[in-house]
Amino acid sequence: MKLPNPLRRFTKRPPVVAIIPLHGVIGAASRFSRGLSDQSCGPLIEAAFASKPAAVALSINSPGGSPVQSSLIAGRIRRLADKHEIPVLAFVEDAAASGGYWLACAADEIHADRASVVGSIGVIAASFGMTELIARYGVERRVHATGANKAFLDPFQPEDPEQIVRLHGLLGDLQTVFTDHVRARRGDKLREGEEPLFDGRVWTAPRAAELGIIDGIGAMAPVLEARFGDKVRTRVHSTRRGLLSRLGLRSGAGGAGLGLTAGLTGAGIAADMAAGLIDAAEERALWARHGL
Repeated sequence: MKLPNPLRRFTKRPPVVAIIPLHGVIGAASRFSRGLSDQSCGPLIEAAFASKPAAVALSINSPGGSPVQSSLIAGRIRRLADKHEIPVLAFVEDAAASGGYWLACAADEIHADRASVVGSIGVIAASFGMTELIARYGVERRVHATGANKAFLDPFQPEDPEQIVRLHGLLGDLQTVFTDHVRARRGDKLREGEEPLFDGRVWTAPRAAELGIIDGIGAMAPVLEARFGDKVRTRVHSTRRGLLSRLGLRSGAGGAGLGLTAGLTGAGIAADMAAGLIDAAEERALWARHGL
C-alpha cells in the first residue's frame, strides 16, 4: 500500500492565473497615448500563455478604437488559448465598448460589474466639415492628386454623395467582420430576438447578461476564488513605464521628446502640446460616447 506523502500539502502549489490588463483606447501609440495595439500587447499576451497558468484573465477597460488592432489582439489571444488549451476569462471594469467588447469576446466567459457599460457593437466614422470656416477667413484649399479618391472625404471640401455611399460600404464591411466575430464567440448565448444587438447600443451589465452579451456579474477576485479556490494566485503581465513615459515625456535620439532633449525649441513645445491636446480630446470623445 502506498503511504501518503506527509509533505504533499506543503509542496503542492496553488493555481496561478495570468492577468493581462487591456486598458485604454485601441490603436497605434502616440507620444501622449500608449494605445492598445497588437505590437504593444503581443509580448504580454505571449508571456502570459507561455507561463502555463491555470487560466488567463483579461482585465478590460476600453471604449474601443481601431477595428484592425481589436481583431489582431483578439486573434492572438484565441490562437494561444487554443494552442495551449488554457481557458480565458474577461472581466470588464468601466467599459468594454465597441473594440473593447471585441477584445472581451476573445474570452470563453465575460464577467462585469453591475455598473459596467458593455456593447456598442458597431462601426463609426466621424470628422468635421470646415469648408465655410476656411472660406470665411479667405483660405484657399489646394489639393493635387493622381487618383480621384486620394482626397476621400477631405474635411476642407464639400461632401461628395458618391464618397458617402462608398464610406457606408466600407463601414458595412467592417460591421460584418465585427458581428461575425461576436456571433462566432458568443454563439447560442445571444438572445437576438429580444432587442437589436448589433446597432451600436450599449447596456449596463445586468441587461447585457440577460441578452447573452456577457455571462455574469462579478469582480475578478471573487470569481477566480470561486473557480480555482481561495488559494489562487495571480500574476500580472504588463509593461512597466518610467516616470518620463507616464508623463508623456520621452528623451531619445533626434530630439523626439518634451523638455529633456537637445532638440527642444519653442515650436517643438507648441507642437507637442497641440498633439497632446488632440490625443486627449479624441480619447475623451471615445469615453464620452458611452456616457463615461
